[in-house]
Amino acid sequence: MQFVQGLPQGVYVGQTHIQHPKALPSAQPELEGFNLALHVNDEPQRVQQHRMFLLDEFAGYGVDKVTWMTQTHSTICHTFNEEITFDALVGDGLVTQTQGHALMMMTADCLPVVLGNASGSEVANLHAGWRGLAGGIIENTITEMTSQPTWAWLGAAISQPCFEIGEEVKTAFCAKYAALETAFIAGEQDGKYYADLYAIARYILKQQGVEIVTGGDQCSFRQSEDFYSYRRHPKTGRMATFVFIRK
Repeated sequence: MQFVQGLPQGVYVGQTHIQHPKALPSAQPELEGFNLALHVNDEPQRVQQHRMFLLDEFAGYGVDKVTWMTQTHSTICHTFNEEITFDALVGDGLVTQTQGHALMMMTADCLPVVLGNASGSEVANLHAGWRGLAGGIIENTITEMTSQPTWAWLGAAISQPCFEIGEEVKTAFCAKYAALETAFIAGEQDGKYYADLYAIARYILKQQGVEIVTGGDQCSFRQSEDFYSYRRHPKTGRMATFVFIRK
């Protein structure tokens, strides 16, 4: 397992890929690889086995709890330090101060953002598609945290040259943050633009006082061997971005 470098001691962050040595075969070619999503019509037993493989890997770092969410492109964020609930939480942001508790976010083009404080005592994980970013998922997650995050890591998402959107999306951002005009490039058709999710997230994070922002240098759409992409194929699996504080 590959972890992000340069984080506070005891904090572990990473993102799964399509390729995994324990990925089980699938009868559906578009779901081949290490799919971790239950909502894409994969075989539930296969997905649960993949999740258990991941938990086994995490266990070597003291992880004994894993929290997944029912993600809805919302701006809802939960702090979660207690026992795992039977039903999945609904929302798109998770915060914990508990050691050994892995927070999970699934994506396949949307932007995963991991946050944490300087001491490594609090971490957050959020799912930011354009709706979540425009609605305030980053701002809401930081408000939910009990300490000021000092760093963020951006996982693999769709890159600007591959992410065409309509004028209403550009307006949703620029009406809120005028400086984000620079995150959009005009497309060939009127009313179409190419949006830079990474640049948008970096700007919002800086506005929220997060000084160190790393990652954001990959493309889920173009890197077909590494990442699932909903824009590349609407029926596809999901990667998971994770963060935990070692126990």
